Amino acid sequence: MSKPVVFDHKPAVLDLEAGTYFWCSCGQSKNQPFCDGGHQGTDFTPVKFELESAQKVALCNCKHSANKPFCDGAHTSL
Repeated sequence: MSKPVVFDHKPAVLDLEAGTYFWCSCGQSKNQPFCDGGHQGTDFTPVKFELESAQKVALCNCKHSANKPFCDGAHTSL
């Protein structure tokens, strides 16, 4: 398995509406933290997640979280 590209060493803190989202797991998307298909030709696939209601979320930008797509602080040890 390839290693993802670390996009940033801090999470993307966003206010998102209820809905379905696709988080970039490879770090190559130009639309971080969301997938734009930049993973094509790699071992990576986007992570689908759904929000039942509008909420503030912290999405992982280092791509090493054990709680993907959400930040778990893994960026502090990179």
